[in-house]
Amino acid sequence: MKSLTIKQPWADAIAHSTKRTENRTWTTRHRGPILIHASGAYDQTAGLMVPDLAALHSWPDCRGAIIATADLVDIHFADGCCTPWGEPDVYHWQLDNVHALPEPVLTKGRQQLWNPAPAIIRAALDQIEEDES
Repeated sequence: MKSLTIKQPWADAIAHSTKRTENRTWTTRHRGPILIHASGAYDQTAGLMVPDLAALHSWPDCRGAIIATADLVDIHFADGCCTPWGEPDVYHWQLDNVHALPEPVLTKGRQQLWNPAPAIIRAALDQIEEDES
């Protein structure tokens, strides 16, 4: 299973709000389940771009951890679509079936799509399975 590291508050917007479009300058052939990893970094310009500023302050802001699972279902180049989260002139990664983890799984992130250690994957997936039962 792959993981994608995303700066805060964007990772929280995926895990705890309606953000289902991740903006990237690159694409991948990968489709299927991914883990959402909250970076240690925070996008200082986010307050200018978050559609719901009240929600921004209610998100947990956990950093350096896997915070959700999702399915990467499609990637396409921006063409004025995917509002309010899609940005122009980048690739839009479409996410579905997002599940926030009850407890973040601490781990270092990496650039691009990366492979977490099997124990990290299991710790995340066990929470989803417990939540569904």
